[in-house]
Amino acid sequence: MTLTIQLGTEIEAGLLSQARAEGIDVSDYVQNLVRDQILAKTSADFSRQAHELSVEQRRQNLQAWAQSHAGGTVVLADEDMERESIYGNHGR
Repeated sequence: MTLTIQLGTEIEAGLLSQARAEGIDVSDYVQNLVRDQILAKTSADFSRQAHELSVEQRRQNLQAWAQSHAGGTVVLADEDMERESIYGNHGR
């Protein structure tokens, strides 16, 4: 997306100064500022929404998350987890 904005001379000077101080192009500096603000807002919104959930909604979300990971568990016998089974005679 291309966006054109008109800035006052003080703001422009500040942006140029900060970009130089970070050793990056002013366009990249402004892009980083906008990205950081959007991510911070998104994170705050997510956090606020999570705190507004009822206990039941949280429980349901946790169960749904757990179910989404079900079925991929590999079960090994106890003897398969013993050192000798893993390393054999190596390292002795």
